[in-house]
Amino acid sequence: MRTRRVFTIEVLLASAALALGSCGSAAEPTAEDGPPVQSTPATAGLDTAMIERVLAEASEFQNLRSLIVVRHGETLIEERFNNGPSLDQPVNIKSASKSVLSAMVGIAIERGVLRGTDQAVLSVLGDQAPSPTDRDPRLADVTVGNLLSMQAGLERTSGDNYGRWVSSPNWVRYALSRPFSAEPGGRMLYSTGSSHLLSAMLTRASGRTTRDLAQEWLGEPLGIAIPPWTQDPQGIYLGGNNMALSPRALARFGELYRTGGVVDGDRIISRDWIERSWTARTVSPWSGEQYGYGWFLSQAGDHPMRYAWGYGGQMVYVIPDLALTVVMTSETSVPRGSGYIDELHSIVTKGIVPAAEKGS
Repeated sequence: MRTRRVFTIEVLLASAALALGSCGSAAEPTAEDGPPVQSTPATAGLDTAMIERVLAEASEFQNLRSLIVVRHGETLIEERFNNGPSLDQPVNIKSASKSVLSAMVGIAIERGVLRGTDQAVLSVLGDQAPSPTDRDPRLADVTVGNLLSMQAGLERTSGDNYGRWVSSPNWVRYALSRPFSAEPGGRMLYSTGSSHLLSAMLTRASGRTTRDLAQEWLGEPLGIAIPPWTQDPQGIYLGGNNMALSPRALARFGELYRTGGVVDGDRIISRDWIERSWTARTVSPWSGEQYGYGWFLSQAGDHPMRYAWGYGGQMVYVIPDLALTVVMTSETSVPRGSGYIDELHSIVTKGIVPAAEKGS
């Protein structure tokens, strides 16, 4: 991702005025790490007037805290809303953590820490499962891939069950002791417990904490900080929830996937893993959209759109064929079912994507 060109609402309004022949002078955007850059979203790949409307609409969302738009590796828009924190300040990304964890699993497989997506969960965590005489025999069939795609079949530990799970003395044992609600590899049962089992596997197989691995495998090559987050009673970092990343760090992460796993000329994740992560494996019972390995799969008009989704509106959208990455962070207390997520989707699909099409 190259040097930022930042376009705020004020700059866009000034640019639009210039385009209409205003006799006033436009305010110059500034690049944090370079001299002022004279450009507009239209010349950089986004239609100015359309983006002006997008930002005006976004400013009406009381829960929205940040919006970043990157195109062709260049940050075109960075905006804070409603007294949101600095764009470099880590914020709770909630279940968008699952997409980060998926990247870590892919790297772990590449490095031989894990054997592959067909590896049985019990091959690493067998001593944490109920005894062979007490366990459901289907537990032996649950794989790394099943955990990534939310197809483990085990009763969910999310939603109404989340409080009981995180109040238990051993989160790994609790997740492995759940009764089966579906067959392994069957329907989607969205469960943070499944993601936490992946974190436990990474920790056990590598002998290192999930946070240490995240900082070495993703933080350092991306030039971002990954601070400590929630740990279970055994010290295992919570898999799939409560990671803290800044909006700019999320943009770097989205760009990693948008570029096929390469950052600044260095390969971080294999292209094959990204393709596998973006291959539909199940369908969300809530949205009806497809789900791969830690990523939701959708469409923005004619363009495939992949996105990470955290509770309350912590979003990373990647639209590869438009060379587009969009990040939004929000207040985390937005109630489920409020329609807010649909509004964020609309900002991308009906605003930013058409602006990119027209600005191409």
